[in-house]
Amino acid sequence: MGHPNEDLIRRGYDAFSRGDMDTLRELFHPDIVWHAPGRSQLAGDHQGVDTVLGYFGRTMELTGGSFRVEVHDVVANDEHGVGLNSVHAERAGRTLEDNTLVFHVRDGKVTEAWQYWADQYAADDLFG
Repeated sequence: MGHPNEDLIRRGYDAFSRGDMDTLRELFHPDIVWHAPGRSQLAGDHQGVDTVLGYFGRTMELTGGSFRVEVHDVVANDEHGVGLNSVHAERAGRTLEDNTLVFHVRDGKVTEAWQYWADQYAADDLFG
């Protein structure tokens, strides 16, 4: 068993992969902020658990459900966690293979997340 915040983040990845929004709602602070970089229609700061879950839904909608995450590792301490993962997504004949997430955790809830694309241009192109 790892650090409690590592376990929290791994549970979040698992819930996302299963489409379990109820568990994500439990793991996220009600005022969570999810930072999505770039210039696509998905880019921006998504604030509040309902907005973040809506962002996830829109991601799935745009990719026709092809958006998948494979976790390689999670490292965490008392305040932060980093998810080392691979994302696969397809849309309109384009494919994206990329991603890393950084989390801020407080009182057993994810309060903020920063999404990083190694190839921001490819992400913007895919999500339009």
